[in-house]
Amino acid sequence: MSGDAEQRYGAIGWVDLTVPNAEAVRDFYQSVAGWSSMPVDMGGYSDYSMTTPETGAAVAGVCWSRGVNAGLPAAWLIYITVPDLEESIRRCTEMGGVVLTPPPAGDGGARYCVIRDPAGAVAALYQPAAAGGDEP
Repeated sequence: MSGDAEQRYGAIGWVDLTVPNAEAVRDFYQSVAGWSSMPVDMGGYSDYSMTTPETGAAVAGVCWSRGVNAGLPAAWLIYITVPDLEESIRRCTEMGGVVLTPPPAGDGGARYCVIRDPAGAVAALYQPAAAGGDEP
């Protein structure tokens, strides 16, 4: 996550695209959108943080369909910033949504999960780290 949006609750703080071949899709968006990329070490492989040509600011991620991203659809995934991830998960299931990817075990840092709403759309919920905590 980057920028001020990650701390504004209810804001879309990030967007990722998860695909079977992240390198090919990275190259596609570098050519089509003019983005550059920076590798993000995922422990044995790299996902990519896509950056703007003017400022180098990170604007999106291109990820392999591996690890915690295995099974996610090849679609842009928004991350909606919430103040209390557990409460948002509770409300999601109460309102007919489904948690597709539960929050990974953490140490008090930023946390997220992937949900499907009652209409079938997929999104991620993201809770920023407490002050002084680590980002994922």
